[in-house]
Amino acid sequence: MKVFFTLDTLANAGTEKSTLDIISHFSRETEVKVIYFYKGHDLKEAYEKAGIPLEFVNLKGDSFLAGIKALKKIIKAEKPDIVVSSIYRANIISRIACKQTRTPLIGTFVNDSYGAVRLEELKQKGIGWKFRFFWMLDKWTAGIPKFWLSNAASIAESNSKTLGVPMKKIKVIYRGRESEKFPEWIPAPVTPVFKFIAVGRLLDRKGFSEMIEAFAMLRQTNPAIVLDIYGEGKARKVFESVIAKHQLESSVTLHGMVPNAWKQIYHAHCFIFPSWYEGFSGALVEAMMTGVPIIASDIPMNMEAVTKDTTALVHKVKDTQDIAAKMKQMISNYPQMMEMGKRARKEAMERFDIRIIAKQYEDFLKSMVK
Repeated sequence: MKVFFTLDTLANAGTEKSTLDIISHFSRETEVKVIYFYKGHDLKEAYEKAGIPLEFVNLKGDSFLAGIKALKKIIKAEKPDIVVSSIYRANIISRIACKQTRTPLIGTFVNDSYGAVRLEELKQKGIGWKFRFFWMLDKWTAGIPKFWLSNAASIAESNSKTLGVPMKKIKVIYRGRESEKFPEWIPAPVTPVFKFIAVGRLLDRKGFSEMIEAFAMLRQTNPAIVLDIYGEGKARKVFESVIAKHQLESSVTLHGMVPNAWKQIYHAHCFIFPSWYEGFSGALVEAMMTGVPIIASDIPMNMEAVTKDTTALVHKVKDTQDIAAKMKQMISNYPQMMEMGKRARKEAMERFDIRIIAKQYEDFLKSMVK
């Protein structure tokens, strides 16, 4: 079986990393190739190291027509049995190219792109004609894929409603990680400093503003705490201003992009994941696999990974007061929190090991080809 995977870029982001993890664990029976259309080569070396063939089209802007032409040429020359597309621009290009070449296409839902929380965020900024046009283009072409893969049930349901894709045409396969890479977290003494950690791109939707505000509230009565944030993004100045407003420069650090940032979890006492909306988060799965105690927002995608008060503390999304309360509870009841982390690790190893996920993925593609 020959499978093409199409992506916008090879940026160091969730879907791109997840695609690498999954196809690196396919059997030798499956021949794969990754085609990406726009600049963004962060993971190029990792893909090459894994022995995955790549082809870079090098488009500029929203060059859909040029992308369609290029992909059609590649498909006609190499004749894949099936194509799997992810991320918006690659999706549109792949749908038209596959329809015109009569090549079976599998679409993917990797984000809650049109969910209520995101639409509310966009409404506050002003939803422009461009967003509406691309939403309608997405909907108009959503009937082209033969089937869909979603990385969470809640994301499948949301996209089914907004794009008109029947649920019977969507299969849920979660993201996974190589479990053997994650040794069990060993708790450090909680004195003199209790360390919180967050990992993610510096975007408004990651909920870091509320997290920093909550940290500032907690620090008024718990001065021996620190917060380390790993990741980079366009909202850095927003978060820097929140840090400056509360004079937290000595206790909250934006470390920027750090390779294998998940390894920093082993130096912390608690992992916080306060996102407004997500795909099914690989960062949350990584934290679970370490066994570190977790605080996460109550968005549906997170609740498919963790169980409230069993494998993680859960706070109301965007609720600064509740985040602060959960951070205080984490410190006050730390022995129980560590037990919670152990349960999270056990569940993650059983549900999200990459070999299990990759086999589900590969078996599904084989069934579609047959």
